[in-house]
Amino acid sequence: MDNGASSYRRFLDGEEAAFDCIIKELFTGLVFFIDRIVHDIHTAEDIAIDAFSDLVVHRHRYNFKVSLKTYLYMVGRSRALDHLRHRKVLEEVSLSEAQAVADDTASIEAQILTDERKRQLHAAIAQLPEELRIAVHLVYFEEMTYEEAAKVMKKNRKQIDNLLYRAKKALHTILGKDGAQL
Repeated sequence: MDNGASSYRRFLDGEEAAFDCIIKELFTGLVFFIDRIVHDIHTAEDIAIDAFSDLVVHRHRYNFKVSLKTYLYMVGRSRALDHLRHRKVLEEVSLSEAQAVADDTASIEAQILTDERKRQLHAAIAQLPEELRIAVHLVYFEEMTYEEAAKVMKKNRKQIDNLLYRAKKALHTILGKDGAQL
């Protein structure tokens, strides 16, 4: 796979639709890569758009010695680091904004605790035998009825009921007293 180089050659030859293929293939990954540097998804999107604009405006810069994906990630990284360098170091914050940040911090802490509980639950579910794991997933995550889950698993309703009972019992053992908080 050439990671977009052939599409870029077609674009340079005048096929405008080829650039859409490049964007469709590489944009999302580039945004997430840049976001890991700047820690702001909106800024990351702007920087990624700038990197793609660079391909259009400065067609001669890309020389096909590296893959197009590598080139775009190099440009994106460079622009992300420039953004961090040029960003104001100290921003003034009003008192009301500071209170809003404090309120946000409390909600973020609550979200982190919820996420941690979910992670623990998913890790515990992953330790279950496959049949129990599938039953739990179908009933509790896919929100299927016992009858629907039974059809999917080629079992009867009572067997699904038994599988879920065994899964709950196993999860209680795996999670211990912490499981009551989940």
